[in-house]
Amino acid sequence: MKIIISTKNISLDDPLKVFVEDKIGSLEKFIKDPNDLVEVRVEMGKPSRHHRSGKVFYAEVNMKMGGKLLRADTKNYDLRTAVVEVKDELQRQIKKFKGKNSRSNPTSLSKRG
Repeated sequence: MKIIISTKNISLDDPLKVFVEDKIGSLEKFIKDPNDLVEVRVEMGKPSRHHRSGKVFYAEVNMKMGGKLLRADTKNYDLRTAVVEVKDELQRQIKKFKGKNSRSNPTSLSKRG
């Protein structure tokens, strides 16, 4: 899994980078084939330099997996909480995506007599 992190209106320090890589990297166990190249783009920060009230921080993730693009975004008062929320949303989407791909063919269901 390749994780690309970018920020807007904040600086990316080492502890924040490690936190994001740990949280987003934990999604790798939900991916069907670990040998597949999965690219994850994470963008986080503040919408503007003048934004001082409300849900100030945002996190947005685009994950290319199996020819499909999974996307999640969230806003929160705390940047780390926003990252956790976006990870949880992506985890839900990955499970849903895997469920659709692993379902059996509807024509193979037994017929009622």
